[in-house]
Amino acid sequence: MSSVQDIRSVPPDIVIPEISTGIPGPGKRVRLSLKEYEGTDVHHLLYLPVNWKSGGKYPVIVEYAGNGPYHNKYGDVSDGTVEGSKLGYGITAGKGFIWLCLPYVNLDEKINQRQWWGDVDATADYCRKAVGKICNEYGGDGNNLIIAGFSRGAIACNFIGLHDDKISALWKAFIAFSHYDGVREDWGYPGADRASALKRLKRLKGRPQFICNEGDSCAATEEYLKSTGVKGDFSIQPTFFRNHNDAWVLRDSETRRNLRKWLEEIIFK
Repeated sequence: MSSVQDIRSVPPDIVIPEISTGIPGPGKRVRLSLKEYEGTDVHHLLYLPVNWKSGGKYPVIVEYAGNGPYHNKYGDVSDGTVEGSKLGYGITAGKGFIWLCLPYVNLDEKINQRQWWGDVDATADYCRKAVGKICNEYGGDGNNLIIAGFSRGAIACNFIGLHDDKISALWKAFIAFSHYDGVREDWGYPGADRASALKRLKRLKGRPQFICNEGDSCAATEEYLKSTGVKGDFSIQPTFFRNHNDAWVLRDSETRRNLRKWLEEIIFK
């Protein structure tokens, strides 16, 4: 019997809250926009944990979504939207962490970009401003910022998160599920080449990354990182689910338990 299973063989033990309107509050997942994008379709989602209180201080998971529209033979689907993201909630079960799902900004059309990057500088700028706002207004802990992402979002951990010195300085740690910046060069966007990826990776400067992939192997990522010569605090493991689908974090698994333990050690050490 294969050690790799389909996520649908394991019932979910977490349900992500529906998106609501109005003022953010404990347990609410709310659609918001930065002031300069009000009246456009450029937006993000903010979730405050169920134990959130005004005046408190909370670590923040900043998440980037995969490409959309996407589907595969296993029934896995990604729509490329902030609304479709799952990692931050699945990792934390909605407790103890602020969860911020950020857009890739299409400046020309003033919309969230569903495939690849939109305007990279505008996307990085949106991230810095949104994170600053969450820290100033909702008690986000600027010393405990985690960037996370699925698929395109996993690449974004380095492609956006290490885009330049300003944004790279934000992060305490990184969580990348399925793909990794620099492993493949054939994506077709500027900066996908390994020389560019290496420049970004060098901005990591030893900070911890939890890297996981569907299936039972992360060999391609391990080989790539070894080839770069960059020394890092890399925790790499497969999910043992066959699915290209971030809904695996809504189910109990050894990898989710390991990820939660890793994150707790990062935040509280």
